Amino acid sequence: MVHRNSLQPGYLLLEDGARFEGDTFFGTEPSFGEAVFNTSHSGYQEILTDPSYHKQIMTFTATHIGNVGVNREDVESDRVQVAGAVVRALAPRARNWRAEDDLETWMEKAGSPVLAGADTRAITLHLRSRGAMRAGLFPASVPERQALEQVKASPSMEGADLAGEVSCTAKWTYTPDDLPERWYPLSSSGAGKRVAVLDFGVKRNILRELARRGCAVEVLPATSTAQEVLQGGYDGLLISNGPGDPAAVTQGIATVRGLIGELPLFGICLGHQLLSLAAGLETFKLPFGHRGANHPVRAERDGSVEITSQNHGFAVREGGLPKEWRISHINLNDRTIEGLEHKELPVFSIQYHPEASPGPHEGWVYFDRFVEMLKG
Repeated sequence: MVHRNSLQPGYLLLEDGARFEGDTFFGTEPSFGEAVFNTSHSGYQEILTDPSYHKQIMTFTATHIGNVGVNREDVESDRVQVAGAVVRALAPRARNWRAEDDLETWMEKAGSPVLAGADTRAITLHLRSRGAMRAGLFPASVPERQALEQVKASPSMEGADLAGEVSCTAKWTYTPDDLPERWYPLSSSGAGKRVAVLDFGVKRNILRELARRGCAVEVLPATSTAQEVLQGGYDGLLISNGPGDPAAVTQGIATVRGLIGELPLFGICLGHQLLSLAAGLETFKLPFGHRGANHPVRAERDGSVEITSQNHGFAVREGGLPKEWRISHINLNDRTIEGLEHKELPVFSIQYHPEASPGPHEGWVYFDRFVEMLKG
């Protein structure tokens, strides 16, 4: 475990030159990524391990982070995905019966730095005003001029195809036997159905939602072609979430385009964007993204409002919608597109995270809808 008295102050430096001090830098080396913020009040472990946050520096708006420690069951991937974290106050001790480690030690083992004691409200207000941007986390010993040069030399999120960096490299299987039943009670609604998951950075909770309905789930690499998917004889395909610029994931767009009309498709987050691009729409970068667990979304079918968990920095551009498609959901904060569906084929997508984790569970119904599509 890191000894706090051996650590030094540090700072977050944005590419526009804005500097935010912290009283403690937990780490040994600078780290670079896109600076973003998340407004969720809980679920920091799920956020830190979500592959959609790959190469991003996460600022938490919740005041205290680390209170409940970390455990093996709540992770969304096999490693910490963020480039670093910024918190107002880091809990010195985990106080939960499920904790297997404290957040500080866990992040140190992962090689992902944490800046504690920073003014996270000021950082959030700055990003809301100026937009998400390249940034770096540095120990105080690194001169600011040198640090800013390094930040400006780091890659931008626009044009970045990051899916291949977080995707699996070979097919693997997730089964109901992998579920801790006390948290994920099983049903048989999807029994006998085989679902392929195109892995652009899939969250484990997406796999859990499929498996707990009885589906046999096989996870495929992001490089899989439409022909390879069809050769698997699956009953349906889920197009997963993931990091980076969706327009840069050209192989994924081509694969999805080749599967429309061939089998039921369900896209989530990046999967929604890839399906939209395959349908002929465009995507664009949001000023500071949607990241939190209480975003209101209107379902166009009946006007009902869903409270949703979101994590995306890009969105689908309105305009040019082909006549065979319809918009199914609208974000009530900024009117961006939150869902798309084909008028005739069993194909639909959701921009937000229906599997939540963290967040509300209203979106579970879309897994039920997908399972019904699998039954034909």
